[in-house]
Amino acid sequence: MTASFVPGTVGLPTTEVELAISCRSLQGKDLMSKSDPMVVTYVRPFGETRWVEYHRTEAIDNTHDPDFASKILIPYRFEEQQPLKFEVYDIDSLSSNLSDHDFLGAATCTLAQIISSGKVQLPLMSSNKVVDSGENASSIIVVAEELASLKDEVHLEFSGHNLDKKNWWWFCKSDPFLVFLKATESGSYTVVHRTEVIKNTLDPKWKKFTIPVRLLCNGDYDRSIKVVCYDWNSNGTEHLIGEFYTNLRELSAGPTTSTVFHCINPEKQRNKSSYENSGQIRLNSIEIRKIFTFMDYIKGGCQIHCSIAIDFTGSNGDPLTPSSLHYISMVPNQYEQAIKSVGEIIQDYDTDKMFPVLGFGARLPPDGRVSHEFFVNMNPTNPYCHGIQGVLEAYKNCIRGIQLFGPTNFAPVINHVARFAASFKDGSSYFILLILTDGVISDMPQTTNALVEASVLPLSVIIVGIGDADFSAMETLDADTIALKSGRKRAARDIVQFVPFNKYMGGNQDPRTARLRLAKEVLAEIPTQFISFMKANNIQPNPPLQTVTLLPPDPEILRT
Repeated sequence: MTASFVPGTVGLPTTEVELAISCRSLQGKDLMSKSDPMVVTYVRPFGETRWVEYHRTEAIDNTHDPDFASKILIPYRFEEQQPLKFEVYDIDSLSSNLSDHDFLGAATCTLAQIISSGKVQLPLMSSNKVVDSGENASSIIVVAEELASLKDEVHLEFSGHNLDKKNWWWFCKSDPFLVFLKATESGSYTVVHRTEVIKNTLDPKWKKFTIPVRLLCNGDYDRSIKVVCYDWNSNGTEHLIGEFYTNLRELSAGPTTSTVFHCINPEKQRNKSSYENSGQIRLNSIEIRKIFTFMDYIKGGCQIHCSIAIDFTGSNGDPLTPSSLHYISMVPNQYEQAIKSVGEIIQDYDTDKMFPVLGFGARLPPDGRVSHEFFVNMNPTNPYCHGIQGVLEAYKNCIRGIQLFGPTNFAPVINHVARFAASFKDGSSYFILLILTDGVISDMPQTTNALVEASVLPLSVIIVGIGDADFSAMETLDADTIALKSGRKRAARDIVQFVPFNKYMGGNQDPRTARLRLAKEVLAEIPTQFISFMKANNIQPNPPLQTVTLLPPDPEILRT
């Protein structure tokens, strides 16, 4: 976020900027219609050569000149080059796999180039050649603007009345929709929101929508907002009905006579002396709400509870042989490294440092029964281990007393933690389940159903893939783009994050740095998932606690 203003000091050259994306003269890949473009943005992390996906815009139907409403929020650091790559695709299905769609071209630049210009237009390249040439060359336009630090969002609802009829068949009216654009510092306008299309009506009532204040007007209540009403057509062309200008300060007055806007068609206004308007657009409701952050809830006393579930199936290999993923020696195995990497960060949010640790897929003493939900410390009534060191000790002792077996069933441990989470829907506690596994899930339908049912609870599920098995099914559970479904029931929100262990811990990477990077990605989605639950249930944080917590010295500092 933008640093706070402190008179008499120097500001650090780090801020957050918003990138607005448009494309012009894109190639047509579809025989019967125009393309349905989407832009994927990649960043190159500091000190690395690989590209990492950072953002995807929405897909816009049937156009070669899209203006995307979805904006890229990215920190700008003066001391770094910050290379960016933009790839444009024609979306052909609901698949999140980019290889399933037509590639339209790519462009690269640095964030500094965009910042210094304010607006850049880059030719799209394909196979190191410009896509088309001359006036018809495909290009991408990127506009950068600094963001104000805001936590508010605005809920808006509009309706139209007596709009112009754009379809000349006697039985047809118009198919109106609204496009909202905000003024930029250069005086141009950029799209921030589109409503849905309401078919065959001159008196539409659009659905209520929510948009962050910083996206709508960059926190400036007096910044001009342009609202354009179009008539939708199936061939991809849009007919202008009319437009008007307003700002958030005017809208915040609520539904009054001052928020009934005349929809003006500039061409009709110029050519017809008797022209008054092309209908009216009315503000039906407005509500500005404060957006609370993950830190607001933690400071208000919300407790984070982490449970750990460990895969003890036979596919891990004989624990007595060095090739086993569960082999215990002076060198920590992958399970131990994953527990330590993630647990050491999570335990800072857990006041009592007590972790319930579950196991699944093993045969237990004394009779060798198979269990998919047992306590790793082998205490039949109390699954808790004190601190991460206690978790590691319980894990090592457990390996010596059980027999690895199978199959790999996730549903029992998910349902176990979900039962506890169901008792804390008031926002006082949030639960994290860390599942460490080496193989393919045997009970995928049951696991999917358990996750869909748990999506309404204060719960996140982190899955770390250990070893080199096929983890493609895990990507299905990590429903970042397409909501998880069980039968006809759709997950209320995304609660799963999957990370393969070897992505960070293999090769010649520095072990400490690799552990930090593993933990960073494993925990990356927790704040967003946490906030999504609180927001969906209208839970506000308590006032910040006034207590002071005394922490012991950092052992790493003591050693140095």
